[in-house]
Amino acid sequence: MGTESIILIVLALVFGFYMAWNIGANDVANAMGTSVGSGALTLKRAVILAAIMEFSGAFLVGPHVSETVRKGIVAPDLFIGEPMMLILGMLSALLAAGVWLQVASYFGWPVSTTHSIVGAIVGFGAIHGGLDAVNWGKVGSIAASWVVSPMLSGAIAFVSFRLILNLIFFKPDPVAAAKRGTPYIVFAVMVTMMLVLTFKGLKPFWNNLGYHHLDALPLTIGLTGAALAGVLGAVVSSHLVRRLDKGEPLAIEMAHNLYTTRALSKAIMHLRRARNNSSGPTREATIVALHQTQTVFSQVHSHDSDVRSPPAYRHVERIFLYLQVISAGFVAFAHGSNDVANAVGPLSVVIETAQTMKVPVESAPVPVWILALGAIGIVIGLATWGWRVIQTIGRRITELTPSRGFCAEFAAALTILIASVHKLPISTTHTLVGAVLGVGLARGLSALNLTTVRDILLSWLVTIPVGAGLAVIFFKILVFLFR
Repeated sequence: MGTESIILIVLALVFGFYMAWNIGANDVANAMGTSVGSGALTLKRAVILAAIMEFSGAFLVGPHVSETVRKGIVAPDLFIGEPMMLILGMLSALLAAGVWLQVASYFGWPVSTTHSIVGAIVGFGAIHGGLDAVNWGKVGSIAASWVVSPMLSGAIAFVSFRLILNLIFFKPDPVAAAKRGTPYIVFAVMVTMMLVLTFKGLKPFWNNLGYHHLDALPLTIGLTGAALAGVLGAVVSSHLVRRLDKGEPLAIEMAHNLYTTRALSKAIMHLRRARNNSSGPTREATIVALHQTQTVFSQVHSHDSDVRSPPAYRHVERIFLYLQVISAGFVAFAHGSNDVANAVGPLSVVIETAQTMKVPVESAPVPVWILALGAIGIVIGLATWGWRVIQTIGRRITELTPSRGFCAEFAAALTILIASVHKLPISTTHTLVGAVLGVGLARGLSALNLTTVRDILLSWLVTIPVGAGLAVIFFKILVFLFR
């Protein structure tokens, strides 16, 4: 192996680590953002949990083979006979995606690492082989996830949060309602998370065993394991919530007052509608009933006008705190096992090609030490710069509590599961952001920071074009230096 090959391999290691570092700084922060924003985890504990789960997912079940050209964006035969062009192209893609991710992380924008590397590959593929060399249909299907991911997860988060509000928080005794509902919630969570583990988190593991389409064996294992985990979780949780303190009598009274206030408010709204659409004696009777109801509402409301979150609610939030941490851990594991390929995939291609000077048409092996390098880079990136995106996800989009954060995490996990089963191209980042938006919308448009939402949407739109443009620049520079 000559000096030039050694230089290329060293560059690949540096650029690959840089890309992994930026994946940790941007993408991984999404999984922990809601937990930190809701107060379920401190930033330090979130980093520790994410480090364990992301590293485990990336190192233990990460991809042992990587596609020659990420996701079939560029035809592999484009580089037959020109291995140096493939090497320089992958190097430029790693550097371009890493630079864009670092810029986005600096401003706290949660962007897709997959879209970043795809855009970069589009750039060097188009500049080397022309626009026809790019599979634009594939690029279009990936770009469609800008719409599919956030809309689906946002809708699930919206419905989930409204259900929890109506079934637990809006009840006269929220703590009692939480005790009744927790086993069912835990069952749904555990089933979903175990299926996410099977179809998303362990997908590289099944591929390594030859089950590329998740046929009977892993499907059976996944469904059986999910059902058992759900039942076990429900049984355990039913015993644990029995120990939950009912709260002080004053806290229960506050919760009852809030329930009564909401009920009277709805009654007033219906009476006003009836008054506006009636006449004669019926209208007069409606006006009298409306006046009496408004009087009672004022009396009840005066007792809780300064208390919008009674202590009973805080007892309920403790349940969702633990559920949110569990769901965040599962999402982090699934993310680490799959998205580490955005760094180690191009890296392994460069190393394999530089050593043999032959283009690996089908796949390039990923040595264990490269997986470890990518996993370590992800963890360091999260620990050093992850707080920037965590603040955006957890605090700048909408105000989060453990119950709201749980709904966002659960919606994201369920969306990932649906997409994995139906082989839909989605972005984990867009999915989580959409889920947070859905939770915020469940409380009204005013609950969202529209300026932050606008900045995030713009960063999504420019990710592929910026990645492509940077890759073109870096590709030209590298070609000039090594030709």
